[in-house]
Order: sequence, then structure tokens, then C-alpha cells
Amino acid sequence: MDAQRLILFVVFSMSALFLWEAWQKEQHPPAPPAATAPAQPGSSPRAPTDVPVAPSTTTASAPSAPGAVPAPATGAPATAGQLVTITTDLYRAEIDTAGGVIAQLALLNHRDPTDEARPYPALLRTPERTLVAQSGLLGEGMPNHRTLYEPGPGPHEVAAGADSVELKLRATAPNGDKVEEILTFHRGNYVIDVAYDITNAGTAPISPYAYFQLVRDIKTQGSHNSMAPASYVGPVIYNDSDKFKKVEFGELDKVAADPTRKLPYTKNADNGWVGMVEHYFVTAWLPGDERKTPREFYARKLDTSGLYAAGVIVPVGAIAPGATGRVDVPLYAGPQDQEAMAKLAKGLDLVVDYGIFTVIAAPLFWLLKWLHGLIGNWGWAIIAMTILIKSAFYPLNHASARSMAKMKVIAPKLKALQAQYADDKQQLQVKMMEMYKQEKINPLGGCLPILVQIPVFIALYWVLLSAVELRHAPWILWIKDLSAPDPYFVLPVVYAITAYLQVKLSPTPISDPVQAKVMQIMPIAFSVMFVFFPSGLVLYWLVNNCIQIFQQWHMNRLLEKEAATLAAKRR
Repeated sequence: MDAQRLILFVVFSMSALFLWEAWQKEQHPPAPPAATAPAQPGSSPRAPTDVPVAPSTTTASAPSAPGAVPAPATGAPATAGQLVTITTDLYRAEIDTAGGVIAQLALLNHRDPTDEARPYPALLRTPERTLVAQSGLLGEGMPNHRTLYEPGPGPHEVAAGADSVELKLRATAPNGDKVEEILTFHRGNYVIDVAYDITNAGTAPISPYAYFQLVRDIKTQGSHNSMAPASYVGPVIYNDSDKFKKVEFGELDKVAADPTRKLPYTKNADNGWVGMVEHYFVTAWLPGDERKTPREFYARKLDTSGLYAAGVIVPVGAIAPGATGRVDVPLYAGPQDQEAMAKLAKGLDLVVDYGIFTVIAAPLFWLLKWLHGLIGNWGWAIIAMTILIKSAFYPLNHASARSMAKMKVIAPKLKALQAQYADDKQQLQVKMMEMYKQEKINPLGGCLPILVQIPVFIALYWVLLSAVELRHAPWILWIKDLSAPDPYFVLPVVYAITAYLQVKLSPTPISDPVQAKVMQIMPIAFSVMFVFFPSGLVLYWLVNNCIQIFQQWHMNRLLEKEAATLAAKRR
């Protein structure tokens, strides 16, 4: 029964870890940012230090341009901006003409977890929460995300029959250079194209840089899944050197405290993207990799405001007098749709993080999505996938069920041995092994198959926890959201019943009364824990239990008949 103890240890350790992390989230939430004055409508809420610094040296991987790179403009913050609302079929965006900042992006097909009557704010700027997309130019007199722009005329909604709508924001630099920020919003697409047209009005060439950054605090949107492990929230950088790199807020705090500290990411590259990740959603700037354009990544804490910035700086190139140069970088702000993200940029689909079991979880998600394509309902797709997984493991489950059934059949004999050798534990173990050999029973046969399947169960857990497709996805009747707990606790209660039946069908650990008690308590403990888990996860475990119960019941009946037949022959 040592293997059973090992399984119990693994199961309860995982449960304890999840419960501890949940308690930590509830009792010790992230520290709120330092108090600051609320941002006034139409004004930039931050100090000039939030403007990045242009590259000051030319290296093999840094942008090259003729002449010295001018210092960034840090003029007085704009005070008369207005919010321009753009509406598509997927979202409603608000762009502040003070800096051309995308101050809000409400996803119309996704609900705010704190208020389901409102759309999910992928981007938001309020006194309570900040996550915005900013961009600007670096160069003498060039406008940045604190400059006041003049909006051009045009529609503010994707018209019927149209594929996109443009918003043009115009500004003039002190030296006369004309700058136009062009934001293009597409139908059926979460990508926003952000471009700058710069017209050189001077008599000498200019070589400006453009920066594209995301600024946010450490707060997260509310989650239905309060008892599950917390998903990563924060900056991410992808390039061929680092691959997918999470840049923890804590690491940025350390760099801010000690500027000589080594950066936790590769700064210069000619490929890659930068983003901000939270559960189910991602916002990312996606410079194209086709031309291998040099770029500089950065992530840092912004003074004491409680905000963090992550962005990328790219060269515009030399612009001759009278000529116009353009730089453009798309912005993706939407759900973590792996298939769509994989088409947009290399590695973008990696924001859906399954941890160390990705190699198992990725095929499981593909299978689940394929089943959903056939069935059209995520709940039934989970049930179908559970049946397929149990079928794949049928040989192992069959061996496990047969071994456990045999243990249940010889339980009276084992109990007699325990009474006979109650004072001699060593001899008891010897006699038990002799009986196992005589009855052709492997005492580990019922446990090792379960251990083999544990990585698959964990991988599937993360698939169901991370898939945005299950968010607000209904199953039947009262289950309106498979990513949320069962509102009436029906699934956890039914699970508890099936878990109790499963314990009754399993052999009792005769040599360890404490273990027997633990086995009886497990259904109650798990059902209480599952009250707080997403109903999609509970559905999986419930179906898995039902299949296991049927298989164990069938095997018990089969071996009882075999034992009765053998006993009749011996007479």
C-alpha cells in the first residue's frame, strides 16, 4: 500500500498548494500603487519620465541612422485633449487626442468579471486602474504621447460593407515638421494598425525613432476562479534569443532599486515583440519581422507612481528635407486565441502558458477544440474528450481495475492474516507477499497506472483553466459559464457522490486504518474544494469518476464470478 500513500500524498499536496495560493491571494493581495492625483480627462496622467530615451549609441544590433540621435521631447503635458470613440463589431475604443493614447478598449464579446453587464476592458485608464497603449516619436521637437493632436474628419465606426475605419491625428513640431498618427481599426480583427507619417520641413535630414509601449499597474481584473492558482500577469518579451520571456514586476522593482543590475531580458534584437499578459487576454506591440528591423526592448518601473512600462523602440530611418517617412507597428489587444495569435507573430501563441506540461497540454487543447468543432458545445466536448482519454488509457485502467478487484476479493484473507500476525509485522508482510504471489496479484498494479496518468490530468487541468474559449461558454441548463464555478453546486455534490462510490468499490487498506479514514474523507474534501473551481474542470473529474466507477464495478463482478467458478471446481 506504499504506492497508495504516494498517490494520496501527491493529490493532497496539489490540493494544499492550490488552497494555499488562493488563501494568499485573498489575504495578501498585491500592494496598491502609491497614491497619485486622479488623471483629468484629456490629460496625460504621468510625468515626463514615462517617455523612453532614444538609443544613444550605434551597435551591431541597434538602429543606425546618420547623425546623432536627438533627445526626446518632454514639453508640458497637454491639457485640452478629447476622447474620440471608435466602434467596430468586436470592440469600442477610446483614443485620447492628448498623445494619441488608446485609453480604453472594451471587448464587446467578452464580459467584465466584476460586472457582467459591461464588456471586458482590455485597455482602461481610470483613477482605480491603468492599462493603456502609448506611442510617440523620439527626436528633437517630435511629438510623443504627451503631445496634443488635432483629430481629422471622418467616420468613427466601421460602416456596413467596409472592412476598416481610420482615425488621423495631426501635430506640428516646433521646427515645422508635420506628423500624422494614423490608427486603423478593422472589422472582425483585434489588431489595430498604428502608423506615423513624418514630413521633414527642415533643410537637413532627420533620423527620428518611434516607441510603442504599454503602461499598467499591478492590479488585475476580478476572477471567478478564486481558488485556482493565479495566472501570470505582467510584461512579456519574445525574440529569438530569449524566446518567450516573462519579466516579473518584482524583477523590475529590483532593477529600479539597482540600475547596475543585469536586465532580465535581451535588450537589442532584430526580431520579436513586447506585450502585457493577464488571464485570458493579452495586449502586444508586434513590429514586423520580415525586414529584420533593429529594435530595442525595454521594461521598467515608472518612478513611484505604481506603474510599469514595457515597450519597443524602432528606427524610422533617415528622412530627407521635404520627404515623408513612415513607421508602423500593429497592436493586438484581445483574447488569447491561440490559432489567431499564431498567425499574427511568431511565439505570440505562447502567452497561453501550460507550464512544464505544455508538450502534453497543447495536443489536448487541439483535441478539445477539434471536438468542439464537431459537437458545437464546449461542455459536451469536454465529456467527449474525457471518454477518449479514458479509452486511450483503457489497458492501464483495465490492469488497475483488475488488480484492485482482486485485492477486494482477497480482503477477508488479508484481514485474517492481519489478526493472526498482529504482533509480528515483519512476518505479516512475508505472508502477505506469499499470498500476492499465490493469487498472482501485483500489489502495485492498481496504483502505478494512476501515477502514469497524473501528468495528463495536470496538463488537462491547465488546458481547462487557461482556454479563453471556455470563458462564458455555456453547457446545459444552469451552467452558463464553464470557466465559472457551478452557481448551484450541483456538479460538486454529484462529484462527491461518485467519489464516495469509488471509494466503496476500492479495496480497504486493511493494514492502515488511518489510510482507510483518509480515503473516506477524500470525497468530502474534494467536493468542498470543487465548489470554487470552474465548472468545466469539475465536469471533467465527474465524467472521469463515472467511467472509473463503471469499469471498477464491472471488474469486481467479473472477478467475483471467476472466484465462484473456481471454488465450485475445487469442490
